[in-house]
Amino acid sequence: MAEPSALDEVAATVAPTVRFVRRRLPELVTALAVLVTVLAGLALIGSAVDDAAIDANPATAQAEVLDGSTFFRTLVRFTVANGQTVVPEQGVFHPRGLSPGEQVAVEYDVTEPELVRVAGRRTVDGIGSTVLGVVATWVVLGPLALWLRRRRAAADPG
Repeated sequence: MAEPSALDEVAATVAPTVRFVRRRLPELVTALAVLVTVLAGLALIGSAVDDAAIDANPATAQAEVLDGSTFFRTLVRFTVANGQTVVPEQGVFHPRGLSPGEQVAVEYDVTEPELVRVAGRRTVDGIGSTVLGVVATWVVLGPLALWLRRRRAAADPG
């Protein structure tokens, strides 16, 4: 009798997981949509908490938008009242539309200058796009989950 190959062993190990995923795919797709919804909600809550902290101890400064910014983080450099230069590691909150080299007014928490947002921008400005993203997620994944569930029911009538 032939010795099983490494590929046969991997296939035998992975097969139960693949069967589980295929059987539970509608639930996994729904769970993904729920996860996106929860993460969006937590992002809005976190943003509101940060806004509240800035509002509790506000100060303003002129900041320079730095090179090295990404889609997820826009870096700025500004000087606080005591003369210290701050480059928040997490970047600036609500950075939409900023370009490297641009000068922009920022608001920050005097007690924690790492909490900084573009002046005049708040969490409520991002609610529409966040809700739109969640709705788009459900528009795509909701019907997909229903279709997968019906397909599974048709394939397994008993």
